[in-house]
Amino acid sequence: MGGARTKRMPRAVREQQMLDAAVQIFGRRGYMVASMDEIAELAGVSKPLVYLYLNSKEDLFTACIRREAAALTEAVRAGVRPDLPADRRLWDGLLAFFAHTAEHPEAWSILHLHARTHGEPFAAEVAAMRAEIVAFVTRLVAVAAREAHGDPDLPEDEVAGLAEALVGAAESLATWANATPGVTARQTAGTLMNFAWAGLGNLMAGKRWVPEPT
Repeated sequence: MGGARTKRMPRAVREQQMLDAAVQIFGRRGYMVASMDEIAELAGVSKPLVYLYLNSKEDLFTACIRREAAALTEAVRAGVRPDLPADRRLWDGLLAFFAHTAEHPEAWSILHLHARTHGEPFAAEVAAMRAEIVAFVTRLVAVAAREAHGDPDLPEDEVAGLAEALVGAAESLATWANATPGVTARQTAGTLMNFAWAGLGNLMAGKRWVPEPT
């Protein structure tokens, strides 16, 4: 039985095993449909042990969100080297983001879809992660403008808007790429980099698109 396999395993290791199973089940089936029985079976433990370690289904889902949000944020940060030029930093950040979401599709499904559709406190956990990534991208865009002009030429609100747009596009592309066979993280990062960097380059060079008078 699953309970027999719980012996002589450190609590921290067993808890991560439960979270691994929970991420798979929640990511594939969603919060409402997923059951604690399924999670316990996949983790190879008894359902009472899952409750003993993680209290409730809500607490278990929250723990999954926090762990996967931290992992994604760390992957993006670790992928960017501050000593490289601005375009390379943005490219490396995008590549790290798409590589991580491709390697952990169930985790991305939890963060981008399931946690956002079940209200508080789940949505707040994801919002905090997203705000951290947006802040990181905002700094990348601001540095790119500074390197192009010798000073932060773009207004702060425009930099913030560009960062929001870039993160939103990355989120949508990650979901699309995970659902599209044969699309690699490098291809997805290249698509967004070409779209974003050309626009940033024009902005930093003072070449703005404006609509024709009607």
